[in-house]
Amino acid sequence: MNRILVIDQDRGLGASLAMLCLERGVAIRMAETFCEGVRYMMEAPVSTVLVDAGALRLAGADRGRLFETVAPGVPVVVTVPAGTRVEEHVQFELQGFRVLAKPFAPEDVLDKIDWAAEPKAARRDAAALLREVCG
Repeated sequence: MNRILVIDQDRGLGASLAMLCLERGVAIRMAETFCEGVRYMMEAPVSTVLVDAGALRLAGADRGRLFETVAPGVPVVVTVPAGTRVEEHVQFELQGFRVLAKPFAPEDVLDKIDWAAEPKAARRDAAALLREVCG
């Protein structure tokens, strides 16, 4: 089963996505903090991660390295506020993230997902990195 992990404090977004995903037979898990989301990835396989750029606790290349270490090959969609500079979009894309500007329709998120991808489990050796980042 496809499973989306949403790391965002916007509960309205989560509710909207949950309803749409339910209609399409997709599981969704909400995490309000970055560390809560990474811990969830350590516990259960996910197909895609949707994360608010403001929730990321790392900068630059460390962001991509963390996701690739914890859940290799899992697509990550970063949501950014409307009006975010093009250079920031490009920076996220160069780090391997897909970028989606807020506000957006929940359908836009589902359009960014590669439905052929199977859920992937986190690497067990990523626990040390999780402790380093989240304590």
